[in-house]
Amino acid sequence: VQLQASGGGLVQAGGSLGLSCAASGTIFSIPVMAWYRQAPGKQRELVASIARNGDTDYADFVSGRFTITRDNAKKTVSLQMNTLKPEDTAVYYCKADVKRYNVYSATKTYWGQGTQVTVSS
Repeated sequence: VQLQASGGGLVQAGGSLGLSCAASGTIFSIPVMAWYRQAPGKQRELVASIARNGDTDYADFVSGRFTITRDNAKKTVSLQMNTLKPEDTAVYYCKADVKRYNVYSATKTYWGQGTQVTVSS
């Protein structure tokens, strides 16, 4: 299983960016997909997650600025980030909890390669 993230880049404070991540390989289902981020010198932290049924969960710092969506058929997850702040600067990682073969398969976690988001003040 591979996760390929795209998007990110440099944006001014108050601007918007979108991230996308596509899963490929032998996949039966992906119960949960998520975005994490890691700023220099800090631990990786959850930004948002979305279940297969569309239920979402956001970190408090998102404060309504970000929206996570997924396409189950395409095995993709996206993160639309609005009203970006300098403190949102970090490497953003997508994560997928995957069942590879059937409903009884163990759920394994896979990570994307990370994409840099830089917000200038």
